[in-house]
Amino acid sequence: MTGIGMDSIPSSSPGLSDQEQGVPWRTHIILTGTFTIFASSCPSHTPPLALFTPSSRRLVIPITPVRRQHPVQITALAVDQSPPSPGHIRLVVCLSNGEFAVHEMQPVHSNTSVCTHTYNPPARTSRTAPITQAAYHHPLLVTLSQAFHLSIYDLSDGTVKLSYALGSFTLFPPSSLVLSMPEPQFYKLVLTYSTPVYPAHWSVGVTELIISSSPSNSFVPTPLSLMTSAPSAASSPLRLISTRSTRAFDVPSGWIDEAKLRLMHEQWSRKLVHVAGTQTDGKWVILAPDSPPTSSPSRHTYSPASLPLQLYRLSLPSIHAPSAVPKLVFVRHLYGQIGPVAALAVADGRCVSLAVNGSVWVWDLEGGMGTEVAGSAQGAEGGEESDVSQPEAAAIKGTVAFDDRRIITAGVGGIAVRDFDA
Repeated sequence: MTGIGMDSIPSSSPGLSDQEQGVPWRTHIILTGTFTIFASSCPSHTPPLALFTPSSRRLVIPITPVRRQHPVQITALAVDQSPPSPGHIRLVVCLSNGEFAVHEMQPVHSNTSVCTHTYNPPARTSRTAPITQAAYHHPLLVTLSQAFHLSIYDLSDGTVKLSYALGSFTLFPPSSLVLSMPEPQFYKLVLTYSTPVYPAHWSVGVTELIISSSPSNSFVPTPLSLMTSAPSAASSPLRLISTRSTRAFDVPSGWIDEAKLRLMHEQWSRKLVHVAGTQTDGKWVILAPDSPPTSSPSRHTYSPASLPLQLYRLSLPSIHAPSAVPKLVFVRHLYGQIGPVAALAVADGRCVSLAVNGSVWVWDLEGGMGTEVAGSAQGAEGGEESDVSQPEAAAIKGTVAFDDRRIITAGVGGIAVRDFDA
């Protein structure tokens, strides 16, 4: 296990512009094949990437922004999902000033990276900064900003073209992005997010976007939940050909029969006052509840049944049937973890959850079985909250990533690497 302290983090960042204050502190983690990439959100004029090779060699690659007047933070990372060349990594790095850059590296043979694409927005807007999530399948790049603006970029000819900019009045964070290429020339983006439940609660929703790289496909207007503009669609081969949405909580209008009324009662019992996170692998969707914020210094006591995760099965019709409706069906609650969740990761039918108290759980989603792989960092019985102050906990965002061999977590206590077999 590796430990890296994250103490003495200030509540504000001297040198950052006023617009860039408030970006959560976190350690970004990417597992790509046999390589592991870390990046802190600590402000710097040249924020570094730390890359570890299979031989445990550590490479540090500084990221140099175009505008260097103020320190910047790394706000999102995404690795290229297209078929890689052996030993070759292509990575997009998003900065707090709205810039992003694509870096190519061969860490086995070289200690440097080559910047192949850069994007420097003419002005810092809610669409361009801060970017909180990104998904990359060359030449398609998708970014999601903190204000929930979705941008689709085309990187096909060595330049960065904004193909589409999407906004919404009904979709809210926390959220997750999954980008894949189910067929040649067709990309599928699955976006999960929080949806409001009247009058003051939340549930989960999913939107699928189908994007084609073939110019022969005609454009299909998006639903009203997504407002669309295409600043350079005429010069870009990427076409947004369909969007489909579904949500877990749907209130029917008018009179309903007893069967639908029972279903409504079941749905109503799953509404949340606060949402800690949502994640998907394209088949399963996880919704994690959060505890209400409080200024009281007293500790809260949780049980395994206090804040269970909600597991949903996502059924997406064929991309060639754009009028078919996707379905999001509740499967079960996932019990075991004590206290609110700090971070989630879902992939290949497994969910790894990092709690605020430092415990780590792994679930097999098909069978619903969960296992604790790391106990509470405080070692307290009864699920008592951490001694970490609320301002500090709010400023430091937990992170978890995993593959077939390892689980890596990061948060207030630093970075920990665990083997699945341990």
